[in-house]
Amino acid sequence: MTTKAASPLANGTFRTLFAAQICSLLGVGLLTVALSLAAYRIGGDAAGGRVLGLLLALKMVAYVGLAPFAESLLAGLPRKRAMVLLDAGRMLLLLPMVFATATGEIAALAFVFFVLASGFTPLFQSVIPDVLPDEASYTRALSWSRVAYTLETFLSPVIAASVLKLVAPNALFLFAAIAFAGSVLFLMLTRFPERGTVQRKGPFLQRAMRGMWIYGKTPRLRGLFLLNFALSLSMAWVLVNTVVYAGARLGDADGLYPVLMAGYGAGAAVGAFVVPRLVAGAGERVAMLLGVFAFATIGAGFGLAPQPPLTVLLGVWAGFGLASSLVLTPGGLVIARSAAREDRAAVFAAQFSLSHAGWLLAYPLAGWLGGVVTLEHALLALALLSAITGLIAMRVWPASDTLERSHAHPELPDNHPHLRNHGATGAGHVHVHAYHIDDLHPNWVKTPV
Repeated sequence: MTTKAASPLANGTFRTLFAAQICSLLGVGLLTVALSLAAYRIGGDAAGGRVLGLLLALKMVAYVGLAPFAESLLAGLPRKRAMVLLDAGRMLLLLPMVFATATGEIAALAFVFFVLASGFTPLFQSVIPDVLPDEASYTRALSWSRVAYTLETFLSPVIAASVLKLVAPNALFLFAAIAFAGSVLFLMLTRFPERGTVQRKGPFLQRAMRGMWIYGKTPRLRGLFLLNFALSLSMAWVLVNTVVYAGARLGDADGLYPVLMAGYGAGAAVGAFVVPRLVAGAGERVAMLLGVFAFATIGAGFGLAPQPPLTVLLGVWAGFGLASSLVLTPGGLVIARSAAREDRAAVFAAQFSLSHAGWLLAYPLAGWLGGVVTLEHALLALALLSAITGLIAMRVWPASDTLERSHAHPELPDNHPHLRNHGATGAGHVHVHAYHIDDLHPNWVKTPV
């Protein structure tokens, strides 16, 4: 396959979706800064931290608890219409935030915003493998997406700082709204692929939990969760304590925190572009395990070594970034391989919910450890926990895992469409195909027939 054929940017649908993602990420980044400033404006020195903590807690409640239900509620709508409505809703919610002056007002608006985000993000993620069914192109698309996430983390505060030189802090909400308007525009310009012909029926709760059911029954998805959680344990230290390290150890939080995080971002960008070749050669399991153990090794070495000079620190933070991309980038490919097309949105919603549940534990743990022991020893402890979790993931997601599995359906009649489509043979109707948990395959085949 040629490079041009595998490039996602050669696909016009992906280009407009990627542009929508960039606008949406910029909007979220500006909103994050605006909410932080609003929390301080409302709560002041005494309660600003508590207000921001409440907003972040509401975000996690929405992301962890509501994503599967949002996906089920939206399943009957065309994906384009659903995503445009969700993004337009987020855009409109930003307008009254400009005038919010009480904790209850900003909290209610932010919570509804996060609820809409919990429906939008998994749906967006589920569209891309339909746009790019070629695996090489999809893997590269995941790399571009990871680069976009990384750049947003570091560019949004810079853009916000530039905007704040011209306007009042609450006007940031308006600029975030403009970014979401751009996302809506690009979504409307996108020609979406068909969702598929199968529409799930049954009780609402059963449909809402379908993604979790598939996730729990599929070993590689359980391994995906553990690897993401292993990374979050160590990565949370970087995201929570880098600013503390820059101030306490280097004596210049304002000046050196951005420098260290820029090193992290550069490493993450390099890692994202390394992933397609690594996955093509070794598979996503190896790439993700390499990332987890690399992060843990660098973290443990940093925790045991004396304080290095700034040039070495930049290399360390770049290593953290590179390792994180090795873990985070292939996740979409694992999900796309592990669910039937009509179930992808539900499984992406389950992944969205479960991954944020892991961060919900990792963030406070990193902050608490950084306060009770030295920063270096906190990272050492978290790195060891990451390595242990990675070892568990290796057992849960075996190296012998294959996408196609031979199995039998003795319970199905000879003329069943599934058997005809896959060329079943013998009295037990043995056949081979890409194995996904679904209504016909409710349990994992541990030993292929």
